[in-house]
Amino acid sequence: MDRRRRLTDHCSFSSFSKCLTRHLNLSLQADFSSRVLRGRVALTVEVLEDKFSSLTLDTKDLKIFKVSANGQAAKFELGAQHGFKGSPLEITLPFELSRGQHVIVEVEYETSPSASALQWLSPAQTAGKKHPYLFSQCQATHCRTMVPCQDTPSVKHTYYAQVSVPKELIAVMSAVRDGQEADPTDSSRVIYRFRQPVGSHSLFFSVVCSVSCREIGPRSRVWSEKEHVDQAAFEFTETETMLKTAESLAGPYVWGQYDLLVLPPSFPYGGMENPCLTFVTPTLLVIAHEISHSWTGNLVTNKTWEHFWLNEGHTVYLERMIGRAMEGEQFRQFKAIGGLKELQEAVHQFGANNAATNLVVNLEGVNPDECFSCVPYEKGFALLYHLEELMGGPEVFMGFVKSYIQMFAYSSVTTEQWKDYLFTYFKDKVDILNKVDWNGWMHTPGMPPFKPQYDTTLADACNALAQRWTKDADLSGFSEADIKQLSSHQLIEFLALLLLQDPLPTSHVKRMQEVYKFNSINNSEIRCRWLRLCVKSEWEDAVPLALKMATEQGRMKFTRPLFRDVYNFAKFRDEAVKVFKEHRNEMHSVTAMLVAKDLKVDQSTGL
Repeated sequence: MDRRRRLTDHCSFSSFSKCLTRHLNLSLQADFSSRVLRGRVALTVEVLEDKFSSLTLDTKDLKIFKVSANGQAAKFELGAQHGFKGSPLEITLPFELSRGQHVIVEVEYETSPSASALQWLSPAQTAGKKHPYLFSQCQATHCRTMVPCQDTPSVKHTYYAQVSVPKELIAVMSAVRDGQEADPTDSSRVIYRFRQPVGSHSLFFSVVCSVSCREIGPRSRVWSEKEHVDQAAFEFTETETMLKTAESLAGPYVWGQYDLLVLPPSFPYGGMENPCLTFVTPTLLVIAHEISHSWTGNLVTNKTWEHFWLNEGHTVYLERMIGRAMEGEQFRQFKAIGGLKELQEAVHQFGANNAATNLVVNLEGVNPDECFSCVPYEKGFALLYHLEELMGGPEVFMGFVKSYIQMFAYSSVTTEQWKDYLFTYFKDKVDILNKVDWNGWMHTPGMPPFKPQYDTTLADACNALAQRWTKDADLSGFSEADIKQLSSHQLIEFLALLLLQDPLPTSHVKRMQEVYKFNSINNSEIRCRWLRLCVKSEWEDAVPLALKMATEQGRMKFTRPLFRDVYNFAKFRDEAVKVFKEHRNEMHSVTAMLVAKDLKVDQSTGL
């Protein structure tokens, strides 16, 4: 019995042990007045067993009108709703097929206005204030609210899509643009076409909005609302340099285009690595991480979300190797120190015995969105860095990462397959690998069993300044000169260090503002940590600023901790809940769900 037959994806109903989607043809119309997508999808399905006559697709909150198989009507039934997993679409074919045969299953359907993959913005919520805006976000289990499919990273397929939109808007997708034409059924609409010839899992990504674009390199454009497009083009001028650096480390970029789309601030993540078209938010200043996902995440993918660390740990490793090539080894070491601090804070937040801090998690009955944290990123990186040191250094271990990408390109893998290949590649060092505490790394909660010793050269100044603020009672000795020579990365580290300590007295953060003027800094990474520090020190003046930042953008990395810290300031607990309730409808559904959980707001009643 092969691995696919034994594998279970706890987050999917789809019968991917019986059949696999090889290609998907999508035809949709975006209806802004009803806030729905309607149309049809045709799935080319390869059969993996004999006497095959039924299959199951993932859906959630979809209206299913009609199903056919090779043009013949097929019986179908929507099963009961199961929380985040949605409802299985059980399809019975009007014929029987054998292993190796293909069938085209076509479904006519409509999405729900509350589809969690789709965020519909009114004109007032955009920069231009004239046109509405739609974007999709399908990770981890939201694609099924946009299209009936095998919504699991175990399944990769090519796709073709055409999207009809009002003619004053533009559609873009995670695919190569394939032309446009007037909609023959409605003169007020335009049809945009896209093709994705490289197999990828169901992170369909689409945006319908009023955008402009600028060329930023030989294979890259940046897309944004026209009010911000020139600034966006300026911000991402290093894109081609980073792509070339990544190619020198990991092998050829196979996706053709590498475009960026700057989304409205309500997007819940800093970026999203959709093939050909990466999502970024206005708060994301460095895109090395999203570029790295073109290899680890898109080309080689975790087989189920339990193995998410394979995507993110390798991507952080590659991102920091790009940083090493461009900025030097000390910079890579410094970023690793910062990552370790973020991991410590996440473990503290979850609790050191919480299984959500395992590298390989058990998602049976668990919504993967609720486990989202930096653990797979930073614990994953820490393991790879530990192995790098054991195996012979960065050049040696990057050789393994490149070979792993080549070995598993265009496929999805489990931790066991990764580990087997690690032992095969380093067959002369198996005795060293056998001494690694694999259970401690993979299946044990809390911090890693081995703490890497990073080069602290760039961190020493941050540590020294943080120690002064925690130990000096006399505040008159601090001045603007303290931070004059520190980079923005070092300021982030300085504030991160203070956040791990007991709260400073209010007098200290007030003095810090007097001499360092942190309130005037717009860098989101610095601003979030600074405002959190102030709130934890119970400086009341910082509370409105913290809530403003928590609601002006929707990136969970910032929004969740800011709301949590204000909520934990007893005097302002009710204010945190009140502000959240006022803004929850503007938030992405994933962000709203998790902040409600943080603030103990009943999600069914809103109380």
